[in-house]
Amino acid sequence: MKRLNLAILISGRGSNMAALLKAAAAPDYPARPVLVLSNRPDALGLETALAAGVQAVAVDHKPFGKDREAFERAMDTALVGAGTQIIALAGFMRVLTPWFVEKWQGRMINIHPSLLPKYKGLDTHQRALDAGETEVGATVHWVSPGVDDGEIIQQASLPILPGDTADTLAARLLPLEHALYPEALARACTRIAQAD
Repeated sequence: MKRLNLAILISGRGSNMAALLKAAAAPDYPARPVLVLSNRPDALGLETALAAGVQAVAVDHKPFGKDREAFERAMDTALVGAGTQIIALAGFMRVLTPWFVEKWQGRMINIHPSLLPKYKGLDTHQRALDAGETEVGATVHWVSPGVDDGEIIQQASLPILPGDTADTLAARLLPLEHALYPEALARACTRIAQAD
């Protein structure tokens, strides 16, 4: 199968990005990283990407003020310039406009730290604890105009233990996310390749 050109969007340290880069180092992985893009010039993940030999670019959202679409058009220019065929959001902390989502519809996925459709948005672990849930998890889904609302590709879960806090859950869930995201991205690539 032909490898799809992958762009990864981050806002911080990029631990899920690092897991995707590691998976993509295998010659038979269906995605080839061509760009890591951050909305924050100080994002630590940019250094990780450069160290892995992947082009890393910052498109700072701040100069664009409240004009989210203008910021996304600048991002889109970088994505198209790199030959992007699939986008993986990995801790990208910006809500995307309908314009951007529609432009990349069917070619953009996200990882979210809950068992969707439960707990869309922020503070997922605390909300799960407050609701008395017995398990938490992570979901990889196609990005749609609604926040954390797209079709689910794959999920993984773990039990909530006595004494767990939002922080302990987040720490325990991270290795699960790092295993889940590369698997789900491979499935997404296969679907795109079959449709092309």
